[in-house]
Amino acid sequence: MLRFFFRKTGYGLLVLFGVVGVVFLLFNVLPADPARMTLGQRTDVASLENVRKELHLDKPVGVQFLYYVNDLSPIGVLSGTEYKETPGALALFPVGEASDLVLKTPNLRRSYQSKKPVWEILTEALPGTLVLALAAMIFATVAGIGLGVLSAVKQNTWMDTGAVFASVTGISAPSFFAGIVLAYLFGFVLADWTGLHMTGSLYDIDPFRGRVLNLGNLVLPALTLGIRPLAIIVQLTRSAMLDVLNQDYIRTAYAKGLRRRAVLFGHALRNALNPVITAITGWFAELLAGAFFVEYIFGWKGIGKVTVDALEKFDFPVVMGAVLFTAGIFVIINLLADLLYSLIDPRIRLTN
Repeated sequence: MLRFFFRKTGYGLLVLFGVVGVVFLLFNVLPADPARMTLGQRTDVASLENVRKELHLDKPVGVQFLYYVNDLSPIGVLSGTEYKETPGALALFPVGEASDLVLKTPNLRRSYQSKKPVWEILTEALPGTLVLALAAMIFATVAGIGLGVLSAVKQNTWMDTGAVFASVTGISAPSFFAGIVLAYLFGFVLADWTGLHMTGSLYDIDPFRGRVLNLGNLVLPALTLGIRPLAIIVQLTRSAMLDVLNQDYIRTAYAKGLRRRAVLFGHALRNALNPVITAITGWFAELLAGAFFVEYIFGWKGIGKVTVDALEKFDFPVVMGAVLFTAGIFVIINLLADLLYSLIDPRIRLTN
């Protein structure tokens, strides 16, 4: 099990390194001057040269990439001045006369617009995205597994046909289109009956009470984000359940006199969950990384909205940081999914 964990972790680190390379090359070829964007359009030549030197823009592209990897790595080489300016850094041993190998928080650099550390901007926005993705995934998982089991048990009835039709419709509807329709219908046309708003975040700002939690703002974006994974989970659960229900051990369980509910949920559903878990973990990672348009439509403060706003302002460090941040989330969630598979079905450890 330990060897399985380290092998999967190694694959994940290789994926992250590849993403770092692609992101660096992609934003390095853009015809924008980071120094001028940092200082603004009205600045003097000396200040521009100082910022270019500070950002290592005066060095070849290969050297710039090494500096970028050194900033992102949790173990990197820092000079004495950089070490003092890096909070929480822990020196491991000296490298050369004026540098140390240190254990540190990955440095995603600073925003061109706000001058705040990108890591701080993303961690402030992460709770909103996590809450939204988790709410959407809970809705999709509970409703999807329930409808999938019902569809399999009631095969070839109107319930089965209705569930399949609804899932196909959900797969076919893009999230940005569903978001616009739901926002207009329930947040504007029927707002007096639903009490929901077209836009809003997890916390509202009250002039007297300050930040106020408003879970009502979560309903529409969570439903919008959960429609497509719900449709996939219904189809996978139905297909897996139909396959499992035809197995010999299910007939044996019935022959032993077990109740139908015990057979369905204790035997059939448990053995049908592997493809469903794959869909749930994959979709959860995708929701964390792909809620950009939904967050933007509903004005939900999260990583997606922060990234779209940064793109509009050409704030490339924030965009690059968001891409790497979400790639890291993908790797971690996929690693946890692999570990979960190996716990449910130990044979997976032997075939990987």
